[in-house]
Order: sequence, then C-alpha cells, then structure tokens
Amino acid sequence: MFTLPWRRTSDISSGTTAPEGLPLPEGAGRAECQVVDPVGLPMQATVTVLDRAGQPVTEGGTDAYGLFTAAIPPGDYQLSVVCEGFQPHRVPVQVFPGARASAGVIGLVAAPLPPAPAPGRWDIDPHHSAVRFIARHIGLAEIHGRFNRFSGSLWIAERMRDSQIEVYIESDSIDTGVRMRDNHLRSSDFLDVAAYPYLRFSGGDFVHRGSSRWSVTGVLELHGVSRTVKLDTTYLGLGTGMEGEPRAACRAVTELHREDFTLTWQKMLAHGIAAIGATIRIELDIQAVQTAQAGGTPQAT
Repeated sequence: MFTLPWRRTSDISSGTTAPEGLPLPEGAGRAECQVVDPVGLPMQATVTVLDRAGQPVTEGGTDAYGLFTAAIPPGDYQLSVVCEGFQPHRVPVQVFPGARASAGVIGLVAAPLPPAPAPGRWDIDPHHSAVRFIARHIGLAEIHGRFNRFSGSLWIAERMRDSQIEVYIESDSIDTGVRMRDNHLRSSDFLDVAAYPYLRFSGGDFVHRGSSRWSVTGVLELHGVSRTVKLDTTYLGLGTGMEGEPRAACRAVTELHREDFTLTWQKMLAHGIAAIGATIRIELDIQAVQTAQAGGTPQAT
C-alpha cells in the first residue's frame, strides 16, 4: 500500500502546520486521502467533500500519486470518491482547526459490467433517442441543435468486435430553435438538403476501451463527402420497455472538422467571418429495441 508522503512545515503567521510550506487559512483544517486501484496502484479520481446535509463543499481530482487534499472549515464531512468503471465510495472525516484529517488509503473496487445485448438486430427507437450537435457562432456563443428525424439499426455479432451499425439522418430535420438560421443551414451554403437529403453513418470495428467504454469506427457521408469517424461510446446496459421489449442504451460523442466536409461558407469567409467554428461536437443518446427476427446484416448500397 501507499502512504501519504506529506512534508510538514511550520506556518509562521498562525502557528499551524501544512504540507509543502503552504499555510492553512486561519481556523481551517485539512482533509486528505489517497485513492488506489484494486492492486494498490495510485488512481486519478474525482473527490467531492460533502457536508452533513450531503451538499458539496469542494471538489477536485487526485494527482498522479492518487493524492487529494483540501483546506476546509472544521466539521464533520464525507469524502465521496468516483471514477469511471469503479464503484463509488464514501469515507467520513472529522476536521479540526489547524489539523489534518486523513481518510487514509481508499481502495476502489471495479464496478460490475452491464450485460451485453444479445446477438441479432436492434433497431434505434427515435422516440427515446437524440442526435444533438454543438457549434460556435462567429467564434462566440455556442449553438445547440439537433436532428429530429433519423433511423438506424445495429447488428450485434457473437463477437462484439464484428458488430455493425447503420444510421440515416434526414438533413432537413435540423433544428436550432431559430427558423431563419435553420433555413440557412438547410441551404446550399451549408447542408444543401436538396442535393444531400441524408447524413449516413455506417461501420463496425467495435473496440473495447475498458469498463463500459467502446470506440466505434465508421464512415460518415455528409455533404457529398465521406470521412472516417470514431465514436467514443459508453454502453449503459439493458432494460425492458413498457410492452416487455428488450432495450439497450448507449451514449456516444465525436468531433467533426467542418472543412473536412467542404463546409466553408465562402461568402462569409470572404468577409473574414467564420460563422461556424472549425469543429462541431456531436452527441448521441441512443436506445435500441431488439427485433423479433435475427435481421441478418446490413446490405451494401
């Protein structure tokens, strides 16, 4: 196990002691801990100090040695430790003025993995899913939007890596909440929905990244251009719908580079105005329903 290698020095102004020569604020104490994984190696985790009512007082991440420390008013607290892929943990600490309250070494335990979806075809439920995007307008405020109409399927293979996905998004269903802006985005300046009515993502190569995280690599067809895109995906597990149907859920994010898809808005750029930022963040919340039949695999088009 690891110990807490604090070096104590004297606080000349208040007479208290603190690590690395940093004085404690008058009347404050210090809460500290070290977080390690199941084999005792230091972990980078998020530690939140909670008061008696369960309200957060302060929050921070552990350092490269798994150490966390915070100067806080005297009182009774809990240190809440969370890290993706591990079970959350809470430890009580009592803080006194001018003193260190150590929660010691906190060992996290790996969280159980959710069961994998059964092999076969799973259709995306658009009523319980969302396709959102975030872009910057003229380099300033963020624009949040979504596509309201889309469909797609996943074909889960016996070996997850061999699974496939295909999604169609209707480009004219773009919605940022401003009609004039949406009409401009549908025009030939941007999506050109008359010429390119769909955005299509298709691919496979499901690679496990640890815990519930996967990367899914495929080809995105947008504005007549095809580019390889990798989705950073978190699998959320299985559930049962109102009619008893099996459901699977996941979240995925990726970033697109506008110029990769020839979306340059030359008229605006000629005046030195970048109407949309260079990168666009895509966020997906997906629920998929298992179909009654096996469904085969997607056909090449």
